[in-house]
Amino acid sequence: MTLRLHDTLSGETRPLEPLEPGHVRIYSCGPTVYGPTHIGNFRSFLFADVLVRYLRYQGLRVTWVMNITDIDDRIIERANAAGETTAQLTDRWLAQFKSDFAAVRMTPPDVLPRATEHIDAMAELIAQLLESGNAYRTEDGSIFFRISSWPAYGRLARLDATQLRVGERVEADDYGKDDVRDFALWKGPKPGDPSWETGIGPGRPGWHIECSAMSMRHLGLSFDIHTGGIDLIFPHHEDEIAQSEAVTGQPFVRTWLHCDHLRLGGAKMARRVGNIARVADLLAEGTSPRALRYALISVNYRQALEYSEASIDAATAAIARLDALVAALEAYREGRADAEDLPDELSAARTRFEAAMDDDLNVSAALAALFDLVRELNRRIADRTLSSGDAVRALALLRELDTVLGILPDQAEDLPPGAAELLATRVAARAGRDWAASDRIRDELLALGIAVEDTRDGQRWRRLEAVR
Repeated sequence: MTLRLHDTLSGETRPLEPLEPGHVRIYSCGPTVYGPTHIGNFRSFLFADVLVRYLRYQGLRVTWVMNITDIDDRIIERANAAGETTAQLTDRWLAQFKSDFAAVRMTPPDVLPRATEHIDAMAELIAQLLESGNAYRTEDGSIFFRISSWPAYGRLARLDATQLRVGERVEADDYGKDDVRDFALWKGPKPGDPSWETGIGPGRPGWHIECSAMSMRHLGLSFDIHTGGIDLIFPHHEDEIAQSEAVTGQPFVRTWLHCDHLRLGGAKMARRVGNIARVADLLAEGTSPRALRYALISVNYRQALEYSEASIDAATAAIARLDALVAALEAYREGRADAEDLPDELSAARTRFEAAMDDDLNVSAALAALFDLVRELNRRIADRTLSSGDAVRALALLRELDTVLGILPDQAEDLPPGAAELLATRVAARAGRDWAASDRIRDELLALGIAVEDTRDGQRWRRLEAVR
C-alpha cells in the first residue's frame, strides 16, 4: 500500500496503514437534510467518493459510512415554519440528496445511517460520560460535555482550550451550562419539539454526539479515516474526538482528512450567505452532470476551488475530449500487427496516474497523466498505427482508470431504452444502403441524446453533453 494521506491531527502526510489489514473503514460527515445540498457540500462528498473508489481500485475492501443528520434545531425550525413534521421535511430532502448524488455518479455509501435511528446508541454514550464525570446535567434536563475534564481538547484545531467556542449550532444562552466552552450532548425537552424517552431521560441529541454514536456503531470504537469539510474541524470534529475518546479510552480516528472550501464569486459557498448552487438546479439549466463532477473533483481536496462558468466550460470541454476518444476507440478497426511499444505506453500512463493518486489524492496530476495518454492515443488513431486489438486494450485501461474518476461516457449497456437496438438497426440500414432509414434512425437517436457519426471505421456514437 503506497497511498499517502495528509492527517489533519498530526499535520503529517503518511502512508495509509489500515487497522485491519486489507480493510479500510471510512466515516464521512454527510448532509443535514433541512434543505437542498449545495455543490460546496458535494465537493466534500465527492472527494471522499474518489478516495473510496481509489482504495477499491487498489484491491482493498472498503466500508464507507456517511451519516444523515435528520434532527437538529434548524430542521425543527424549518418543519415548524412549513407546518409539517420533521420526518416529512427530512424524508423529502433526503430523497433529493440521493437523486443528486446519483446524478453526479457518487458511489452510494455502504451505510447511510440516520441520526433518529440511533438515539439509544447516543444515550448509551452519554450515560457513560455522565458516569465518568466528563458530562453533567442542567436543570432543564440537558446534558453537557465538560471541556475542563478533557485536557487534550483543541489538538485537532490547534486551539487553546481556554478560548471561547465559536460556530455552535445553538446559541450559548439557549441552554444553561457551567462553562461557555462546554457543548451540548443532550437537549432537554421543549414544548412542541421532538423528544425521545431514553435511559438518560427525555429530550433529543446534540449534533456532535450523533456522529460519534453512528461511526462507532457501524465502524467500531476506532477506525481508519474520517472525512469532512474544513469548516467542521472546530467545533464538530474536535467535539467528536473528546466525547468518543473519553468513553473508549482509545484513539478515535487514525487519519483525519479535510476538504477545503468551494468558492463562488470569491467567497466560501454557504447557505447562510446565499451564494450557493444546487445540483438539481444546475442540471435543470443544462449543465452536464459529468462536467459538474469533473469540475468538483479536478483540484486536490486540500486546495480551495473556485466554481464559475469558466470552470464548467473547461470541464465540459475536457469531457468532450474524452467522449471523442472513447467513441473513436470503440469504432476503430485496423487489420495490422499490434504496436510493440503500446504496452509500455499504457503501463507508463497507469504508473503516472497511480503515483499522482498515491500523493494525497492529487487528482490534478492524475488527470494530467490521463490527458497525456489521450493525446498519444489520438495521435496513433490519426496515424492508423494501432491495431484493432490495441484499441480494445487502450479503451480497457481508460475504463479501468475511470473506476476512480467516474467521468467517462456510459457504455452501450447503459444507453437509454431502445438506443442500442436503434444503433444496431442503423448499422444494418447502412449495410443495405438504405440511406433514408439511416438518416431517420440518426434523428431518432439524436432525440434520445445520442449523436452518431459515420467514419472509416464504421458508426460511432456518443452521448450528448450540455454545452453552455
